Amino acid sequence: MSAQTRKPQNSGGRKTSSRSPGTRPAGTRPTGSKSSGSKASAQRPNASSTHKTSQQSKGAAVAVRKPSASAKAPSNGKRKKRKKKGSAGFYFIQFLILTVLLGTFAIFAISYGPKIYSLYKEAKELVADSDRSTFMTGQSGMIYDKNGSLITILKGDKDMYYLPSDQIPQEVKDAIVSIEDKRFYKHHGVDPIGILRSAVSLVKKDEITQGGSTITQQLARNVFLTHKVSWERKVQEIFISFQLERLYSKDDILEFYINNIYFSDGYYGIQAASRGYFDQDVSELDLSQIAFLCAIPNNPTLYDPKDHMENTLGRRDRILENMKEDGKISDGQYQQAISEEITLHEKTAVATTSTSADSYITYCAVRALMETDGFEFQSEFDSEEAQQAYQDSYNTLYDQCRQDLYTKGYQIHTSIDMSLQQELQSAIDASLSEYTTLGTEGAYALQGAGVTIDNSTGYVAAIVGARSQEDMPFSLNRAYQSYRQPGSSIKPLIVYTPALEKGYTPDSTVVDRKTEDGPDNSNGKYSGSITLRYAVEQSKNTVAWNLFQEITPKVGLSYLKEMNFSKITDDDYNLAAALGGLTKGATPLEMTSGYAALENGGRYRAPTCIIRITDPAGNSIVETSPEEKQVYTEEAARTMTDILKSVMTKGLGKSARISAMDSAGKTGTTNDNKDGWFVGYTGYYTTGIWVGYDMPRKLPGLYGSSYPSEIWKQFMETAHEGLDPISLP
Repeated sequence: MSAQTRKPQNSGGRKTSSRSPGTRPAGTRPTGSKSSGSKASAQRPNASSTHKTSQQSKGAAVAVRKPSASAKAPSNGKRKKRKKKGSAGFYFIQFLILTVLLGTFAIFAISYGPKIYSLYKEAKELVADSDRSTFMTGQSGMIYDKNGSLITILKGDKDMYYLPSDQIPQEVKDAIVSIEDKRFYKHHGVDPIGILRSAVSLVKKDEITQGGSTITQQLARNVFLTHKVSWERKVQEIFISFQLERLYSKDDILEFYINNIYFSDGYYGIQAASRGYFDQDVSELDLSQIAFLCAIPNNPTLYDPKDHMENTLGRRDRILENMKEDGKISDGQYQQAISEEITLHEKTAVATTSTSADSYITYCAVRALMETDGFEFQSEFDSEEAQQAYQDSYNTLYDQCRQDLYTKGYQIHTSIDMSLQQELQSAIDASLSEYTTLGTEGAYALQGAGVTIDNSTGYVAAIVGARSQEDMPFSLNRAYQSYRQPGSSIKPLIVYTPALEKGYTPDSTVVDRKTEDGPDNSNGKYSGSITLRYAVEQSKNTVAWNLFQEITPKVGLSYLKEMNFSKITDDDYNLAAALGGLTKGATPLEMTSGYAALENGGRYRAPTCIIRITDPAGNSIVETSPEEKQVYTEEAARTMTDILKSVMTKGLGKSARISAMDSAGKTGTTNDNKDGWFVGYTGYYTTGIWVGYDMPRKLPGLYGSSYPSEIWKQFMETAHEGLDPISLP
C-alpha cells in the first residue's frame, strides 16, 4: 500500500528558494520565559497552582516544628541543587525519547527499508517540483470590466484569496504559532515530542489517532498528501516536511500554511475567512477578531462559529492567553481582546453582476490560456479520425485551463463595457417584452441575442445571449453558441464585397429578373435592369444569386473561412448560400466580426474580450492584441460601406437609422420568418442582432427590419449619446 499524493501544479517558472542556507527570519523566535509564565500563573491561578501553594505552605509548617540540620542550610543552595536536578531529569527524558524514536525507526528500517526509501524519493521529488504557485491553487478567479470594476468571481471548490507574507498581519502569524506550533521557529519541520505521541498511539491502537504535527507537517498534508490515516502517509509527511524546510524559509512556510488552512464554511485562508465572517480584509481586523479566526482551523467542525460559537470563543481565549504568555501581547491587550464581543457578518450574495457576458468571458479566457500553452486551433480536417483526435485533445486542455481559471486566482481583465452591456440587454428585453410564452425548460420561447465590437480596438464591448428573466440564470449564450441561418445579412460578406473586388461598382448594371431555377424576391416584385447599389438597398435575391454564381461559391465562402466562420461544410458550396442558406449557419458573434472587418478597411480581427490575465502576484499570464488580417481589399471594403450607408438612408434599413451619426447596415430574414437579423456599424461600434426561437419556427411579423432593427436602433442611439459624429468613408 502506498501513500496517496497529489502532484503539485507548477507554473513552469524557475524554482527558487527564498531562504539562503543556514539563515532564519530575524526576530521570530518565541520570547516566552519561565518568569513570564510564573507571572501569568500568579495572575490567573488554576487548580494545579492552588494545590502547589497548599503543599508548600504545609511543608513550611512542618519545618518550623521540626527544624533539622538540612533545614538550617542556606535556602539558596537548596534551590540551586533542585534546579540542577530538574535540568538533569529533563535531559534524561529527552535522551529517553530519542532512544525510543531511534529504536522505533530501526525496527521500521529493517522491516520496511525499501518502502521507506521509495517514500523518501517520492517526497523529495514532490517538493523539488514545487514552487510558490504550488501553494496558490484553489483561489477564485476575478473578472473585471474595461474600467477595472469587478464583474464576477469564478469560484471552484474553494473560496480562497491568497495573501503574500507582507500582507499578513503579524498578529495572525503570532496567533497561529502560539496555538498550533509553539516550537515552529526551533524545529526543522518535525517536532520529536509530537512524533512520539503519534508513535505511541500507533503502537497502542494500530492506527494514528493523535496529533503532534507541526505547521510544516500540516502544510505537507494539506498540499501534497491525502488525509488517509496510515503509517506510509505519516512517514512521507515527515520526509516532505524536512524537504520543505530545506527549500523554503520559515516565513514562506507560514505564509503557505495561513493561506491554505480551512476555516469552515468553504473558506480557505485567512483572507477568505475574514471577508466571509466579518466582511472585512484581514488587515482591518482587531486582535480579538484575528484570534477568533485562528481558533477555527484546528477543528473546523467543532469550532465552526455559526454552529458552535461558544467553542470558538473558548479557543479564542486560549489563543490570547498563549500570546500573552509568549510575550506577543501585553496584559492590557489581552484583557481588552478577551472581553470583546464578536459579531459575525450576515453572509449575503457577493456584490457582483451576473450577465450574459460571463460565459463568453470564461470561454475567451480559456482559449487564451490554451493558446499560451501552444494549442493550435483548427476547423478543417482530412478525416473523421483526425477531427475526433483534435476534439479529444481540445476538450482535455480546455477542461484543464478552465479549472485553472477557477483555482489559480487569476485576475481576468476584459474589454466588456458594463454600461453598454446593460443597455444592450435592456434593448433586447424591451423589444421582445410582449412575448411571454415559456419554452420547455422555463425560459422565454422567443429569444434574442446581440454583440457589440469596439471598432477602435477590435475587442468585444458587449455580448448578450438571452432575454433576462427573473429566477432564470443565464445558461445558453446564443450570441456565440447558437448557429443560425443569417439570411440576406450574409450577402455583403460573400457576394457583394467579393463582386466589388472583381471590378463591379455601385453603379454597375445588374438584372433583377425571375428565372426558372432561381429564387424569388421577398416581396415578389422584380425591377429589371438596376444598379448594384439599388439591388443591395432593396435586398434583391435574384441579383445576389446571379453574382454568386459568377464569382462561384468556392470563392465567396473562402472569405468566411478567412474570418473563422467555424461551421462551413461541404454542403454549403451551392448557390443557396448567397441568400444565407448555410447548413449549420453562423453565430451573431461571427456575423458581427465580419461586418467589423468592413468598417476596418477589410482587415479582420478575431473577436475576443480578454485584454490580459495575471496571476495573484500580478505577473502576466496572457496579453492580447488583436492581429489584423487583410481579408477584403481596402477599396472594396470602403465601397461596400458606402453602399450599406444607402441601405440606411434609402433602403430596407431606414427604420434602424440613428440620428446625427453615419451608419451602415443590412437586414436579414430567413424563409418562413424563422430568423431575423440586423447587422451594422458606425465609426464607433459594430453591432449584430438576432431574434428567433431556439427550435426554428415561423414567427409572423419577424423580419430583419422589424424587431432586430428596433433593437439595433434603440441600443445604438444610447451607445452614441455624447459622442462626436464620425463620418463613414
